[in-house]
Amino acid sequence: VQLQASGGGLVQAGGSLRLSCAASGGTFSRRFMGWFRQAPGSEREFVATISRDGDSTYYAPAVKGRFTISRDNAKNTLYLQMNSLKPEDTALYYCARRLPGSVYGYDYWGQGTQVTVSS
Repeated sequence: VQLQASGGGLVQAGGSLRLSCAASGGTFSRRFMGWFRQAPGSEREFVATISRDGDSTYYAPAVKGRFTISRDNAKNTLYLQMNSLKPEDTALYYCARRLPGSVYGYDYWGQGTQVTVSS
């Protein structure tokens, strides 16, 4: 299984970015997926997760109302639409595949894409 994240970049506060995560080598549609992020000097933190069919989503309080997780199972791709970005959103963003039957366990991770928000 490979997860390839892309779409990061440098954006001003208040701006938007859309991250993508292309999955290959597994059955994408059968797994919950998630986004995480890690800022310099900080631990990796949960951002959002989405169910297999995309009908159910859950967000960290820090991003709820600003970020939207979605997926296109026909394209084996996961997305994260990020609006109203803040400098504190600056981090390396990772996509990950959740373990079956687990709430907190993830077995495969992408390589990360850098998001930098300037004030």
